[in-house]
Amino acid sequence: MEMIVSLIIQAIAGAAGGGIVGTLIKTVGMQTITRLVVGAVGGIIGGGVVSGAGPLGGLVGAMAGDAGSGLDMGNIIAQIAGGAIGGGGLTGIGGILAGMMKK
Repeated sequence: MEMIVSLIIQAIAGAAGGGIVGTLIKTVGMQTITRLVVGAVGGIIGGGVVSGAGPLGGLVGAMAGDAGSGLDMGNIIAQIAGGAIGGGGLTGIGGILAGMMKK
C-alpha cells in the first residue's frame, strides 16, 4: 500500500513540475496533456531515485545509508521534491528534443 501511495504522490508532483516547466519555457512545444503525462513519468523516476519509495529502489537514499521506507514526513517531502524536479526535468528535456525534431 505504501508503494502505491508513494507512486501517486510522485506522479502528481511530477505532473505539477512538468506543467510548470512547460508553462515557463515557451519553447516546450508540447500540448498540456503531454506535458502532464511526461511530467508524471519523470516524477515517478525522480521521486523513486530520491526517496527510495519508487521502482528504482532509492539510489540516492541507498548511497546515503538511508533505507527510505515508510511514509513519514521526511520521505513524503523527498517524494514531492524528487517528483517535481524529475517531472520538470523530463518535460524540459522532452520539449527540447521535440523542438529539435521540428527544425
